[in-house]
Amino acid sequence: MSNEIVFGPPGSSSQVAPPAIGQSTDDLSPGVDRLIRVLLLDDDAESLLLRSTILRKHGYLTESASTIQEASELLDQIDIAVLDYHLGAGQFGTEVASVLRRRRPEVPIIILSATLERRFGGVEDMHLLKGYSSVDDLLAALRSFEAKLRGKPVVVDARDFFYSRINMAMGEDVVLEVLSGEGDWLYVNEACARLLERPREWFPGRNLFIEFPEISADWRDILKTVVTTKETYIDRTYRGLLNLPRKGEEWVWNVLAFPMTLHDNQPGVVLTARILERKA
Repeated sequence: MSNEIVFGPPGSSSQVAPPAIGQSTDDLSPGVDRLIRVLLLDDDAESLLLRSTILRKHGYLTESASTIQEASELLDQIDIAVLDYHLGAGQFGTEVASVLRRRRPEVPIIILSATLERRFGGVEDMHLLKGYSSVDDLLAALRSFEAKLRGKPVVVDARDFFYSRINMAMGEDVVLEVLSGEGDWLYVNEACARLLERPREWFPGRNLFIEFPEISADWRDILKTVVTTKETYIDRTYRGLLNLPRKGEEWVWNVLAFPMTLHDNQPGVVLTARILERKA
């Protein structure tokens, strides 16, 4: 099964991009694409700059605004709006969303919020929870809306996005790996990559037991048992599972292995490990 998700109308083959600002659809020749222009509204200058830099790196044009007035002046120049919910001083991005929806109902709207203190479900098409929703979430949303605007599918790799949800729930300080029942890596987080002193992109497709033959042999059986029985395994000794010595240190770990259905609907295992004790 493919590791990709296709956004956009099934079977759509149109290659006509939406018109540029000030253009009608008739002004564009078939096959012409243009960059999507995204409005970013946020009263935090640092967040605004960071978000703009990331989107530009991924091929989007950005229009930045720090106030409702600035954003309102840009509404006729954008294709997608990403609006921070709380702007301070009793102002909210949803005010801009309401104006935009009335003026240009075809423009997708994403609301970013730091808390769930307000019930959403207004004119916005999507809202993401800041601090929990990652940059990947925002990019995936933009690609989805871009596909609809262009009238053609956009293909993105869904695997890293899928497994990163688990990493976010576990925490960045936890070593996390997602493996097939045979020990093939599907995903590792940054903590695991640092522990094994390899870049994250090195792991997918490689086999744990081939790359690290020094691992205790019974871990192969443990992974297969978790996949087969759907039961959770806990080990508080780590017994050689990727426990690479570091400068004479002795580590005591808490390891949790639990079953999950992988992105391709095959059975797999999530391994997490946290240091319980570090002895010099």
